[in-house]
Amino acid sequence: MSYQSINPNDGKTLKSFDTVSDKQLDASLALAETCFQSWKTMSYAARAAIIQKAAVLLRADVDSFAKLATLEMGKRINEARGEVKFSADILDYYAKNAEQFLSDTKLNPKKGEAHMESSPIGVLFCVEPWNFPYYQLARVVGPQLMAGNVLVVKHAGCVPQCAIAFEKLLIDAGAPVGAYTNLIISHEQAEKVIDDPRIKGVALTGSVSAGRSIAARAGLNLKKSSMELGGSDAFIVLEDADIEKTIPWAVWGRMYNGGQTCCAAKRFIVVDSIADQFLEKFTAALSALKAGDPMDEKTTQGPLSTEAAAVQLVKQVDEAVAHGATLLMGGKRMDRPGAFMEITMLTDIAPDNPAFRDEFFGPVVSFYRVKDEAAAIALANDSDFGLGGSVFTKDIARGKRVASQVNTGMMFINSLDWTDAELPFGGIKNSGYGRELGNMGIQEFVNKKLVRTIDLAAPV
Repeated sequence: MSYQSINPNDGKTLKSFDTVSDKQLDASLALAETCFQSWKTMSYAARAAIIQKAAVLLRADVDSFAKLATLEMGKRINEARGEVKFSADILDYYAKNAEQFLSDTKLNPKKGEAHMESSPIGVLFCVEPWNFPYYQLARVVGPQLMAGNVLVVKHAGCVPQCAIAFEKLLIDAGAPVGAYTNLIISHEQAEKVIDDPRIKGVALTGSVSAGRSIAARAGLNLKKSSMELGGSDAFIVLEDADIEKTIPWAVWGRMYNGGQTCCAAKRFIVVDSIADQFLEKFTAALSALKAGDPMDEKTTQGPLSTEAAAVQLVKQVDEAVAHGATLLMGGKRMDRPGAFMEITMLTDIAPDNPAFRDEFFGPVVSFYRVKDEAAAIALANDSDFGLGGSVFTKDIARGKRVASQVNTGMMFINSLDWTDAELPFGGIKNSGYGRELGNMGIQEFVNKKLVRTIDLAAPV
């Protein structure tokens, strides 16, 4: 098995990398375990100096990192630069706040004294996806290295150069060899890593099927895991929404990163009284996007990440139409080289249509009309996923009320801005469990130890 770096803009292979041998893999795990013994004893300040230096290096070389992401997975260059900068922000955030987040918590028992203290648990195995090749790494690196854990990471097979660049970044920043190890391994080898007694926790961001497999393997080994899986987020537009402000968020929410975002807006649920107006403006705005080379700053729609992704998405759309959905726009591959697909919109999606339950990971809009607010909430909750969602209304109190009734891990009112290191990220149902980022993200893989002191007579 090899990891292949293929430019999705033209389909040309850039580089290939063979998976490591089992012997090399074992050596990497041994080195990580050895590194942990010293890394965990380092002061927060010493660890922070390394993580902050990595942030400095990222910002100093934004273009190089961004271009690599654009070449490997087709992210538009402007978005790629934004991802690199946000990754640096995450590293800075944890370098600054980790010690405070993990400081002892005083308890108040009826007798004596007690506190909770936090300590790292060891080597963590992280399996990360291609759609944000640096951000996904930064949001485990920042909290977990600052907590005193060390990481071995299996990145996605289509972004091997990004994976290698991020490992080099940390080495260049002064991290000891073994603190962060990029593993070019097969799925079978990944199972061996989870089974290995040196691994103490498992974190995955990926598909539902991958989550089921990896969570089950971790469970068999009684190892803590966190799962950030797919999403089919609702974008609710109430009758009092400001349409002129809502449309740009609708376009961004569906088309950011080529629509390949777990928490993207995927199901557009619009109250019937304004549905025609919304649909007219939304369709016009989507139609104005122009496909092109993602390395060109003027391009407003890039390719999908891989040829396989494009084939899968077209297949899903065809199946949706075969089951009765109406195709309002798009639906086909573009007549050009690369993994490009037309921006597509489906409506009349019945509950027995596979499209009603599936996640479309790309530029496909599912459009629904509903009678009122209550119907919008009911439809938003009629999903196997529960990652994020949004509601648009001029009445903020109403927006908060709706947000509280939608069963997800995240809700946004009059925006879709999740790009803040301080905001915990994660979901429920088939979207997984656990949280990354914020104060919660650093708590996932630390031992919470109770320490109690009390002067009592010895039991008789």
